[in-house]
Amino acid sequence: MREFDYRRADDVPGAVALLDADPDARYLGGGTNLVDLMRTGVERPARLVDVRRLPLDRIEPTDDGGLRIGATVTNSDLAAHPEVRRRYPALTEAVLAGASGQLRNMATVGGNLLQRTRCGYFADVTKPCNKRLPGSGCPAVEGEHHNHAVLGATEHCVAVHPSDMGVALAAFDAVVSYRTADGPGESAFADFYLPVGDTPHRETALPQGALVTGITLPPVPSAARSRYRKVRERASYAFAIGSVAAALDVSNGVVREARLALGAVASRPWRAHAAERVLNGAPASADYFAAAADAELAAARPLPGNAYKVTLMRNLMVAVLSELAEEAAR
Repeated sequence: MREFDYRRADDVPGAVALLDADPDARYLGGGTNLVDLMRTGVERPARLVDVRRLPLDRIEPTDDGGLRIGATVTNSDLAAHPEVRRRYPALTEAVLAGASGQLRNMATVGGNLLQRTRCGYFADVTKPCNKRLPGSGCPAVEGEHHNHAVLGATEHCVAVHPSDMGVALAAFDAVVSYRTADGPGESAFADFYLPVGDTPHRETALPQGALVTGITLPPVPSAARSRYRKVRERASYAFAIGSVAAALDVSNGVVREARLALGAVASRPWRAHAAERVLNGAPASADYFAAAADAELAAARPLPGNAYKVTLMRNLMVAVLSELAEEAAR
């Protein structure tokens, strides 16, 4: 790890000014991802701007009945908050499914959004990687890719986004707030992560130097009956090989609203719009749940080593939706 300057920000404008003055600087929250990448040489910031003590650590109701979550709220505090547990249970389950208790105590909501992929080629500076060094190639296409993308990937990058929390936020239409030297801004979660295209090194739509200040969850009545299910290769402390965040509003056996997002299948949390279109207004039955999964996964383009994900995700989507439908029928 090379030497770097360290500054602790006292307020949001001061934090933004410190980063604006140095394009090689990075914001530091809990450091659970950034510090690891600094140790391996993937990230080499000249300055760290510590934002952990900024007044962004509260979860508050919004005027329209949603929730605003500050960027420095820890993952542990987010998962434990009574209104999150009551109104967005899939978000609580997603956060608790990620990392260990010790890491959740350190990790921040803003940092979770901006964590980098866990692709082995990205983390190894001796290997080429278009995400780390644009134009160098993507060795995962021909190499180790069993946990890589089956949706939305290109020949330039097949890595997946590692966030569990982000999958639930995608299902609930969260909005990301940020601050730049020019003032505050917002990004709908659907637009926050950029498609891979031929520029996989450009991961988010955040302007240069922007500081994430919070996330707003709109009022989503169906979210009160929601679930997050994660499949991983060992029982705990492992990244997903597939996950689903789902909310289902059923009346008289008919789906009034379905919300679905998928994790570990693309470079960003994947909102399952095709599946939702099949489900909304349809009978809440296993046949329609399977048809919805098939509609979403029709766009899948797996590689030889990760074709299993298509079957896994189909079964996972049907299982989670079936559980929610059974719960609604009680």
